[in-house]
Amino acid sequence: MCNHKIRTRYAPSPTGYMHVGNLRTALYAYLIAKHENGTFILRIEDTDQERYVEGAVDVIYNTMKITGLIHDEGPDKGGPVGPYVQSERKPIYMEYAKKLVDKGEAYYCFCSKERLDMLKANAEALKRPFKYDKHCMHLSKEEVEEKLAAGVPYVIRQNNPTEGTTTFDDVIYGTISVDNSELEDMILIKSDGYPTYNFANVVDDHLMGITHVVRGSEYLSSSPKYNRLYEAFGWDIPVYVHCPPIMKDAQHKLSKRNGDASFEDLIAKGYLKDAVMNYIALLGWNPGNTQEIFSLEELVNIFDYRQINKAPAIFDPIKLKWMNGEYIRKLTLEEFHEMALPYYKEAIKNSNIDLMKVSKLLHTRTEVLGEIPEQIDFFDVLPEYSNDLYIHKKMKTNLENSLESLEKVLPLFETIENWDFNTLHDSILKLVEEMGIKNGVMLWPIRTALSGKAFTPGGAFELAEILGKEESIRRIKIGIDKLKNA
Repeated sequence: MCNHKIRTRYAPSPTGYMHVGNLRTALYAYLIAKHENGTFILRIEDTDQERYVEGAVDVIYNTMKITGLIHDEGPDKGGPVGPYVQSERKPIYMEYAKKLVDKGEAYYCFCSKERLDMLKANAEALKRPFKYDKHCMHLSKEEVEEKLAAGVPYVIRQNNPTEGTTTFDDVIYGTISVDNSELEDMILIKSDGYPTYNFANVVDDHLMGITHVVRGSEYLSSSPKYNRLYEAFGWDIPVYVHCPPIMKDAQHKLSKRNGDASFEDLIAKGYLKDAVMNYIALLGWNPGNTQEIFSLEELVNIFDYRQINKAPAIFDPIKLKWMNGEYIRKLTLEEFHEMALPYYKEAIKNSNIDLMKVSKLLHTRTEVLGEIPEQIDFFDVLPEYSNDLYIHKKMKTNLENSLESLEKVLPLFETIENWDFNTLHDSILKLVEEMGIKNGVMLWPIRTALSGKAFTPGGAFELAEILGKEESIRRIKIGIDKLKNA
C-alpha cells in the first residue's frame, strides 16, 4: 500500500456521451483525491480506435468544466507523467510488453484468425468458455525471431498460470479469489500495435503513480488479470474501489442504448448541474446520516469511499426531480429568472407579459426548468378547452354557478382602475362576500376562464394580474360565451 500522496484518475474513452455512471466514477475519483488534498488526473483512453467518436473529447472537457471536477493534470494542462492521451503513448506499451516477454510473463502469438475461430468453435461445441491454448508459448526463440523477421502479424499475450489461485482485495467487495484455470492469456498488444484497454490501464496507472483506482464493479472479474500484471512487473498494486452498478430498476442497468438520460440530456431537460452531481454522489454512497443536500465542497470534506455500498443503486427520477426542486428554491429570484428566461421565450411571444411576475409565480413551484413552457403557454394564447374544466367537486362548481360567477365578475373587472394583485384580491373577495358564496365558486371559474387549464402555477388573482386588464376581460367574455352555449 502506498503511503505517499493520493493520486486518482478519471480515464474515459471518447465514445460520445457522458453517462451517469461515467460521471459518478469521475466524481468519486475526484472526491477521493481532494478529500486527502491529493491529485486528480484526466487521461483519455482512445486505444480502441474503432469506437472513437469525433468531438467526444470536447464533451469530456466541457462536462468536467461545467461540473467543477477540475483536474490537476491532463492532456490540456500537461503534468509530470504525460502524455495523458493513450494513443500518444503507443511506444511505451510496446516497450513494457517486451519486458514481460523477456521475463517469460508474456509471449508473441502468431495464430491466424482461422486457427482461433476453430478453437472457439470447438469450445462452443464442448460448451466450455473459450480459452487460448498457449500454442505459441511453446515456440522456440529462433522460431519467434524468424516469424518476426518475416513480418508475420502477431499479438502479445499475457502468460497466466493454469494452476493455483489469484487473490485480490477490493475496498468495497472485500477479498476475492479466482482459480487461475479461469484466467485467459489475454492479449496485451493487438495486431495493429495498439495496447488492449486492460494492459494500457495497468501500465499507465503505474507510470502515473495512481494510488486508488475507481471503476465500475463490472471490472471486478478482470482484476486478477491486472494484479498478475502488477506482480509480473514487480509493481505496487493500487487500492481498488469498485462501485456498484447504477440500475434503472431491479433488472435493467441504466444505459444510453435504452434511452436513459446522459448528463447532457439531463441538463437539456432543465436539471441544474449541482443537483445532478449531488444526486449522483448518493447513487451507491451515503454519508451515514440523514443529510441529502451537499455542495461539492461539502462532499469533498465528508466523502469516505469506504462507505460505498455493494448493492446496486437504483436511479430514481422522482428523487432527482425532488432534489432539483430543492436546488431551484435555493436560487435567488434573480438567478431563477435568468435561468428561466430561455424557457419563457419558448412559450411566451406576447411582449405585454411581465416575465419577472411569472418568475415570482414559478420560482417555488418549479422542479425542472424544462417543464416551464407547458405550464405557462396559456399566458401567450388561450388554449382550446372543454367546459368540463369548470366542474370541480371540491370547489363545488358546476356549469350554472360558474356562469353566474363569471357574469358577476365581468363588470367588476371593467371598473377596476388600479390593476394589481391586492386590488384584484380585495375586490373579488368583497364580491364573493356580497354573493354569499364560497371562495372556490368564484375563483375556480375565473382561473379556468383565464387559463383554459386544469393546473396552473398560480391562482385567479396572480393570473389576472399577469394577463392584464384587457386580456383578462377578453378571456372572461370567451368563458361566458362558452358556458352560455353549453
